[in-house]
Amino acid sequence: QVQLVESGGGLVQAGASLRLSCVASGRSFSPVSMGWFRQAPGKEREFVASIVWSGGSTFYANSVKGRFTISRDNAKNTVALQMNSLKAEDTAVYYCAAGVGTHTFSNPRNVGSWGQGTQVTVSS
Repeated sequence: QVQLVESGGGLVQAGASLRLSCVASGRSFSPVSMGWFRQAPGKEREFVASIVWSGGSTFYANSVKGRFTISRDNAKNTVALQMNSLKAEDTAVYYCAAGVGTHTFSNPRNVGSWGQGTQVTVSS
């Protein structure tokens, strides 16, 4: 079983930056991809960004392209999300995820493990 623990959420003003981190553990940890989803109140969980664990290819939702950057450290089993130029509409609970698929990882059905989530609130 894989455990994912996020950190780095908080309350910031619009235009500011935040960095989220996720540490993975577990004997069965061997994902194809890791990434981030988010869920705002009253909305469905949506894909934000992902990275292929072995090759490093990255994928982003159109809404965050150019503002967010995902990275990984294979040796430390960590994935990070650098969020710049934050907007009020980025406010959500952000979930770390690990699973199968590369470009298909954006489908939550391909996520095998979820973190507990970390709140990001952007005030306008």
